[in-house]
Amino acid sequence: MRIADTLLSLLLPTLLLVSAPVMSSEKEDVQKILQAERDICMAFEHEDADWLEQHLDPTFTLTSSTGKVTSRADEVADLRGGTKYDVFRNRDSKVRLYGDAAVVTGITRVEGKSEGQPYALDFQFTDTYVRKPSGWVLVASHASRLPAKK
Repeated sequence: MRIADTLLSLLLPTLLLVSAPVMSSEKEDVQKILQAERDICMAFEHEDADWLEQHLDPTFTLTSSTGKVTSRADEVADLRGGTKYDVFRNRDSKVRLYGDAAVVTGITRVEGKSEGQPYALDFQFTDTYVRKPSGWVLVASHASRLPAKK
């Protein structure tokens, strides 16, 4: 009986470590989410619709500054349809973690041409991420246009 108890006491901690899910630290999660934000911006800036299609969640929705709601398929089709950005970058990003969900707020700067006219706009954004087996995935975004600086 003593041998079984001793063996169990030695193996139990090992079994618990092996069976416990690998948890990343809060700092690592924030870094992964901010990298995902940079990758998404680069996909828009480089017109990489294939990347967006592969990395945005299939249920992704964007609520634009006009209140229009678009899907992942809409965003991919728009990029494939010729939408071009000279600049698509985030700044002042803040990440808040809630277990397997995260909210990112910040400002997105977009620059380009529309109907031959240059534009430069800033949008306050809120992005919602969910941790899935494949990692952090953007599931929803909202953008509000900021007034032009004077």
